Amino acid sequence: MKKLVVVLFLAGAGSAWGQLFEVWFNGGQSLLSNKSLGSDLPASAGGLKNDFALEDGFRFSIRMDLNNESHFGHEVQYAYSRSKLDAVGSAPVGMAIHQGGYNFLLYATPEGTRIRPFATGGVGFANYVPPGASATSGGGDNKFGFNYGGGVKVKVTSLFGLRLDVRQYTTPKPFNLPYLKEGWIRQNEISAGFGVMF
Repeated sequence: MKKLVVVLFLAGAGSAWGQLFEVWFNGGQSLLSNKSLGSDLPASAGGLKNDFALEDGFRFSIRMDLNNESHFGHEVQYAYSRSKLDAVGSAPVGMAIHQGGYNFLLYATPEGTRIRPFATGGVGFANYVPPGASATSGGGDNKFGFNYGGGVKVKVTSLFGLRLDVRQYTTPKPFNLPYLKEGWIRQNEISAGFGVMF
Protein backbone atom coordinates (compact mmCIF):
# COMPACT_ATOMS: atom_id res chain seq x y z
CA MET A 1 0.00 0.00 0.00
CA LYS A 2 2.81 2.41 0.88
CA LYS A 3 4.44 1.76 -2.51
CA LEU A 4 1.18 2.58 -4.27
CA VAL A 5 0.85 5.87 -2.35
CA VAL A 6 4.44 6.84 -3.27
CA VAL A 7 3.85 6.00 -6.96
CA LEU A 8 0.59 8.03 -7.02
CA PHE A 9 2.29 10.95 -5.28
CA LEU A 10 5.18 11.01 -7.78
CA ALA A 11 2.82 10.71 -10.73
CA GLY A 12 0.75 13.63 -9.45
CA ALA A 13 3.81 15.72 -8.66
CA GLY A 14 4.81 15.74 -12.34
CA SER A 15 1.52 17.32 -13.40
CA ALA A 16 1.64 19.79 -10.51
CA TRP A 17 4.97 21.09 -11.82
CA GLY A 18 3.63 21.48 -15.39
CA GLN A 19 4.80 24.76 -16.98
CA LEU A 20 6.38 25.88 -13.70
CA PHE A 21 10.08 25.28 -14.36
CA GLU A 22 11.90 26.75 -17.38
CA VAL A 23 15.49 26.57 -18.66
CA TRP A 24 16.61 29.28 -21.11
CA PHE A 25 19.71 29.80 -23.26
CA ASN A 26 20.21 33.44 -24.33
CA GLY A 27 22.71 35.19 -26.59
CA GLY A 28 23.15 38.82 -27.52
CA GLN A 29 25.00 42.07 -26.99
CA SER A 30 26.68 43.55 -23.93
CA LEU A 31 26.67 47.33 -24.34
CA LEU A 32 28.59 49.23 -21.66
CA SER A 33 28.07 52.81 -20.52
CA ASN A 34 30.17 54.80 -18.03
CA LYS A 35 32.87 52.29 -19.00
CA SER A 36 35.97 54.35 -18.16
CA LEU A 37 37.70 52.73 -15.18
CA GLY A 38 39.97 55.60 -14.12
CA SER A 39 43.73 56.09 -14.08
CA ASP A 40 46.83 55.05 -12.19
CA LEU A 41 48.00 58.71 -12.32
CA PRO A 42 46.40 61.78 -10.73
CA ALA A 43 45.04 64.49 -13.03
CA SER A 44 47.91 66.75 -11.99
CA ALA A 45 50.35 64.21 -13.50
CA GLY A 46 48.39 63.85 -16.75
CA GLY A 47 46.00 61.07 -15.76
CA LEU A 48 42.62 60.86 -17.52
CA LYS A 49 39.47 59.04 -16.40
CA ASN A 50 39.56 56.87 -19.54
CA ASP A 51 43.22 55.80 -19.26
CA PHE A 52 41.67 52.37 -18.63
CA ALA A 53 38.27 51.51 -20.11
CA LEU A 54 36.14 48.54 -21.18
CA GLU A 55 34.61 47.87 -24.61
CA ASP A 56 31.26 46.42 -25.69
CA GLY A 57 31.08 42.74 -26.58
CA PHE A 58 28.92 39.65 -26.95
CA ARG A 59 27.12 37.82 -24.17
CA PHE A 60 25.48 34.45 -23.56
CA SER A 61 23.61 33.18 -20.53
CA ILE A 62 21.70 30.30 -19.01
CA ARG A 63 18.63 31.09 -16.91
CA MET A 64 16.47 28.83 -14.77
CA ASP A 65 13.00 30.11 -13.87
CA LEU A 66 10.53 28.85 -11.31
CA ASN A 67 7.05 30.34 -11.78
CA ASN A 68 5.33 29.46 -8.54
CA GLU A 69 2.38 31.88 -8.79
CA SER A 70 0.09 33.04 -11.59
CA HIS A 71 1.90 36.37 -12.10
CA PHE A 72 5.18 35.88 -10.19
CA GLY A 73 8.39 33.96 -10.70
CA HIS A 74 12.00 33.58 -9.64
CA GLU A 75 15.10 33.33 -11.80
CA VAL A 76 18.69 32.23 -11.22
CA GLN A 77 21.17 33.03 -13.95
CA TYR A 78 24.78 32.75 -15.07
CA ALA A 79 26.16 34.88 -17.91
CA TYR A 80 29.46 35.21 -19.73
CA SER A 81 30.36 38.43 -21.53
CA ARG A 82 33.41 38.99 -23.70
CA SER A 83 34.89 42.48 -23.50
CA LYS A 84 38.21 44.22 -24.15
CA LEU A 85 40.32 46.28 -21.80
CA ASP A 86 41.66 49.50 -23.34
CA ALA A 87 44.79 50.81 -21.63
CA VAL A 88 46.37 54.10 -22.69
CA GLY A 89 49.37 53.49 -24.93
CA SER A 90 48.55 49.88 -25.83
CA ALA A 91 46.16 47.92 -28.04
CA PRO A 92 42.87 46.62 -26.55
CA VAL A 93 43.18 43.14 -25.03
CA GLY A 94 40.33 40.63 -24.61
CA MET A 95 38.91 39.90 -21.15
CA ALA A 96 35.89 38.15 -19.62
CA ILE A 97 33.04 39.19 -17.35
CA HIS A 98 31.29 36.36 -15.47
CA GLN A 99 27.94 37.18 -13.84
CA GLY A 100 25.56 35.36 -11.55
CA GLY A 101 22.48 36.37 -9.67
CA TYR A 102 18.87 36.09 -8.62
CA ASN A 103 15.92 37.98 -10.13
CA PHE A 104 12.25 38.35 -9.22
CA LEU A 105 9.86 38.20 -12.20
CA LEU A 106 6.50 39.99 -12.48
CA TYR A 107 4.36 38.84 -15.42
CA ALA A 108 1.66 40.91 -17.13
CA THR A 109 -0.31 37.78 -18.08
CA PRO A 110 -1.13 34.65 -16.03
CA GLU A 111 0.67 31.30 -16.11
CA GLY A 112 -0.32 29.27 -19.18
CA THR A 113 -0.74 32.30 -21.47
CA ARG A 114 1.07 32.00 -24.81
CA ILE A 115 2.68 35.49 -24.69
CA ARG A 116 4.01 36.68 -21.32
CA PRO A 117 5.56 40.16 -21.04
CA PHE A 118 7.49 40.59 -17.79
CA ALA A 119 9.40 43.07 -15.66
CA THR A 120 12.34 41.94 -13.56
CA GLY A 121 14.77 43.12 -10.92
CA GLY A 122 17.42 41.45 -8.84
CA VAL A 123 20.84 41.28 -7.26
CA GLY A 124 24.05 39.57 -8.24
CA PHE A 125 27.76 39.80 -8.84
CA ALA A 126 30.13 40.38 -11.74
CA ASN A 127 33.60 38.84 -11.81
CA TYR A 128 35.80 41.02 -14.05
CA VAL A 129 38.74 38.90 -15.22
CA PRO A 130 41.66 41.02 -16.51
CA PRO A 131 43.74 39.90 -19.51
CA GLY A 132 46.05 37.03 -18.66
CA ALA A 133 44.13 36.01 -15.53
CA SER A 134 41.71 33.14 -14.94
CA ALA A 135 38.46 33.18 -12.96
CA THR A 136 39.01 29.53 -11.98
CA SER A 137 42.21 30.42 -10.13
CA GLY A 138 40.75 33.47 -8.37
CA GLY A 139 42.15 35.98 -10.85
CA GLY A 140 39.05 38.16 -11.20
CA ASP A 141 37.73 41.19 -9.34
CA ASN A 142 34.27 40.51 -7.82
CA LYS A 143 31.78 43.38 -7.63
CA PHE A 144 28.25 43.09 -6.25
CA GLY A 145 25.38 45.06 -7.75
CA PHE A 146 21.82 45.01 -9.02
CA ASN A 147 19.93 44.77 -12.29
CA TYR A 148 16.51 45.54 -13.71
CA GLY A 149 14.71 45.32 -17.03
CA GLY A 150 12.03 43.45 -18.87
CA GLY A 151 11.19 41.26 -21.78
CA VAL A 152 8.70 38.84 -23.24
CA LYS A 153 8.39 35.05 -23.35
CA VAL A 154 6.48 33.33 -26.15
CA LYS A 155 5.34 29.71 -25.90
CA VAL A 156 5.92 28.12 -29.34
CA THR A 157 4.84 24.59 -28.38
CA SER A 158 3.77 22.98 -25.11
CA LEU A 159 7.46 22.34 -24.34
CA PHE A 160 9.52 25.01 -26.17
CA GLY A 161 9.57 28.79 -26.13
CA LEU A 162 11.39 31.93 -27.23
CA ARG A 163 12.22 35.06 -25.25
CA LEU A 164 13.63 38.57 -25.62
CA ASP A 165 15.37 40.43 -22.76
CA VAL A 166 16.51 44.01 -22.24
CA ARG A 167 18.27 44.59 -18.91
CA GLN A 168 20.79 46.85 -17.22
CA TYR A 169 23.37 45.49 -14.75
CA THR A 170 25.03 48.03 -12.45
CA THR A 171 28.18 47.38 -10.41
CA PRO A 172 31.05 49.39 -8.93
CA LYS A 173 34.05 49.73 -11.24
CA PRO A 174 36.61 46.90 -11.09
CA PHE A 175 40.38 46.86 -10.58
CA ASN A 176 40.39 49.63 -7.94
CA LEU A 177 42.38 52.20 -9.88
CA PRO A 178 43.38 54.97 -7.47
CA TYR A 179 42.46 58.07 -9.50
CA LEU A 180 39.58 59.52 -11.52
CA LYS A 181 37.22 56.59 -10.98
CA GLU A 182 33.68 58.02 -11.32
CA GLY A 183 30.36 56.25 -10.74
CA TRP A 184 29.37 52.66 -11.49
CA ILE A 185 29.53 50.64 -14.70
CA ARG A 186 26.21 50.06 -16.45
CA GLN A 187 26.12 46.95 -18.63
CA ASN A 188 23.11 46.84 -20.96
CA GLU A 189 21.94 43.46 -22.22
CA ILE A 190 19.95 43.00 -25.42
CA SER A 191 19.43 39.29 -26.02
CA ALA A 192 17.19 36.59 -27.46
CA GLY A 193 16.82 33.06 -26.22
CA PHE A 194 15.41 29.57 -26.63
CA GLY A 195 13.98 27.62 -23.73
CA VAL A 196 12.41 24.42 -22.47
CA MET A 197 9.33 24.79 -20.25
CA PHE A 198 8.46 21.82 -18.02
